[in-house]
Amino acid sequence: MTTTIIGTGLIGGSFAIALREKGLADHIIGVDSSATNRARAKELGLVDETLPLDEAIAKSDLIVLAIPVNHIPLESIKILNNVDKQIVMDMGSTKEELCSIISQHPKRGRFVATHPMWGTERSGPDSAVQGAFAGRVTVICERERSDSDALQAVEKIYTALGMPIKYMEPEEHDMHTAYISHISHITSYALALTVLEKERENEQIFDLASAGFSTTVRLAKSSPAMWAAIFIQNKYNVLDVLRENIHQLNIIRKMLENDDYDGLYRIIEKANTISKII
Repeated sequence: MTTTIIGTGLIGGSFAIALREKGLADHIIGVDSSATNRARAKELGLVDETLPLDEAIAKSDLIVLAIPVNHIPLESIKILNNVDKQIVMDMGSTKEELCSIISQHPKRGRFVATHPMWGTERSGPDSAVQGAFAGRVTVICERERSDSDALQAVEKIYTALGMPIKYMEPEEHDMHTAYISHISHITSYALALTVLEKERENEQIFDLASAGFSTTVRLAKSSPAMWAAIFIQNKYNVLDVLRENIHQLNIIRKMLENDDYDGLYRIIEKANTISKII
């Protein structure tokens, strides 16, 4: 199978490694707007060649979109305009806008909307890693809108990578990812900005940073291009969870102002119950 991966960074590059490792792709073509990324992906052996998009589509059996979510809908339309029997899939972390935009396309059936629930704070071809997806859940949205052969082919790939599959509607997916992923990034960015604002001497940050702080703020190193796009595209769900997050912070603030030890103890104890879920 010849596969084109559009976006040769963390997700696309790691997917290329996984496809090659599992024998799921005989030839991998890279498409990337960055000449540096194209060259580096070829140098690292993530892809066998790089081509312009139209040439890559013509040579491919599978086309994978692993680019920032604000570019996926338009690129998806461009690709669907030029496919015949090729399968198209995306790996973006928002789905409602994408599925809405492609819904009336005559080739909608060739598209499988997916979101593998994996990522790190790193970006670019050098961030690609082996074994990235094993054991991670992947979500497929609107499976009934995809042609059966396209859906089965994508399911077979994710199963071969050791990924359990969940099926959701786009609205449900975007709501859940706002709570379990998007708010985590916002919180991390906010904490990083708070510390940078209050602690003007960077050396003090580096000297005193504990493992807990490093873990909490790790996501603040994530790509601005990727996450600004995600926040805007999923803004209503993100705003909803952000309001609740601010509400909880205000509760904690008031307890601190009132020296409410018992209250703080109770909410921390309640927060501890997350260990039953995660």
